[in-house]
Amino acid sequence: EVQLVESGGGLVQPGGSLRLSCAASGSAYAMTWVRQAPGKGLEWISSINSGGSSTSYADSVKGRFAISRDNAKNTLYLQMNSLKPEDTAVYYCGTLTGGYWGQGTQVTVSS
Repeated sequence: EVQLVESGGGLVQPGGSLRLSCAASGSAYAMTWVRQAPGKGLEWISSINSGGSSTSYADSVKGRFAISRDNAKNTLYLQMNSLKPEDTAVYYCGTLTGGYWGQGTQVTVSS
């Protein structure tokens, strides 16, 4: 079983940056970040393969967010730059196979 624990969320002003982390136990999986804004459904944000050589992004975050991983530390990251109020959401990391998900971390973008 894989356990995932997100961290790094918080309150940031528009235009600011945050880096989310997702600490994972177990073997390396292809990983993903999704988010859920208040009153809305889940939105896929980004994915990365097990080796970290291939990434993909939703249009809504392309050019602003960057996914990466450090397999030696079993940690997945999401660097978020140029944050906008519409990025406010609970962010979850998960495995692309196996159905493992973290508990989520709140990101609030507000002045």
